[in-house]
Amino acid sequence: MSRVKRGIISRQKHKKIFALAKGYRGTRSRLIKTATEAVLHADAYAYHGRKRKKRDFRRLWIVRIGEAVKEEGHSYSRFIKAMKDQKIELDRKILAGLITENRDAFTQVVKKAFDGK
Repeated sequence: MSRVKRGIISRQKHKKIFALAKGYRGTRSRLIKTATEAVLHADAYAYHGRKRKKRDFRRLWIVRIGEAVKEEGHSYSRFIKAMKDQKIELDRKILAGLITENRDAFTQVVKKAFDGK
């Protein structure tokens, strides 16, 4: 059986890892073992960050809505309950956008939500 030389394939794999590890400090961008480990960890953190981003934005929207509703003299939980009772189907993202862009429209939504009480 003839000998198989794998230098070309290994080089291609290493180049791919080094391209992903570009900009990392020290040996993390120069040695294949540490670069591979660094790239794997970076991918894991990026995946987790994409999931975390959704959570963080929802928390931000809730805080914004809570503060704006407090200025109107109500609490966040009662506002959400009132909206559900009045069958107003605006999600938190839209409500937070109204607060920042069109405060008068948000005030009207709050009044409409508490009209039935």
